[in-house]
Amino acid sequence: MCRWLAYAGTPVLLDDVLYQPDHSLIDQSLHSRMGVETTNGDGFGIGWYTPEADSPAVVRDTGPAWNNRNLREIAQHVRSPLFFAHIRASTGTAVQQTNCHPFRHGRWMWMHNGAINEFNRLRRELCLAVDPGLFSRIEGSTDSEVMFFLALTFGLDDDPPGAVARMAGFVERTGREQGVRHPLQMTVAVSDGDRTWAFRYSSEGASRSLFYSTRFDALRVLHPDVRFPRGLSEESRLIVSEPLSSLAGAWNEVPEGSYGAVRPDSDILRPFEPQPA
Repeated sequence: MCRWLAYAGTPVLLDDVLYQPDHSLIDQSLHSRMGVETTNGDGFGIGWYTPEADSPAVVRDTGPAWNNRNLREIAQHVRSPLFFAHIRASTGTAVQQTNCHPFRHGRWMWMHNGAINEFNRLRRELCLAVDPGLFSRIEGSTDSEVMFFLALTFGLDDDPPGAVARMAGFVERTGREQGVRHPLQMTVAVSDGDRTWAFRYSSEGASRSLFYSTRFDALRVLHPDVRFPRGLSEESRLIVSEPLSSLAGAWNEVPEGSYGAVRPDSDILRPFEPQPA
């Protein structure tokens, strides 16, 4: 599978999040502790928003993150209030740049850990459900990108939680009609540059790991000697496939079958269930 993180809050250097923590995403690319695979070396990607641009910048490559000099260079010079990072372990599709996350369409970014089980059997029917006006924008061959474009088709612009629920419902219905017992496994992050949503769900009720950070003002009280939380607003949040450190009280597990939203005004955490498309 894969590992990913999403950050939203006070603008920070990407390096502070991607490289500096003890169990950073870069460390996880070689030494994942909670993923299906220990090594996630089938490509990586980062995407970030800036106030000056209408859409996010995205950089992706097919090599491993742990020794990529360009990624290190970017991370040491880019500061952003909202960014995604993803390290890939392929579930069967090709190791190529267009299959690396995050995926982008307009102002939206999307990344995924998990799989559509027996995707090759279901792919044609799933792709035929994508809006014809969007279909030509699919560049790669992954189930993750098809999920993104199904969510766009089912109303992501107007209702992100509902669109993802309808996408999940359609994938499950399609899979079960073809005899796939547990069609969907997913942790998903999606953002429009203002708000970020994260989803944890699987058809079998045993989803991949997902955590969110404790408020940074609380972390400063718990761990005054730790450098990273200093200067970050209490609204700043990290959502991660697995914790970036072993700091007591720093991480909270996202409940099974739920979704959360990080918003400028308030955060939410609610149950998630697939819906009919």
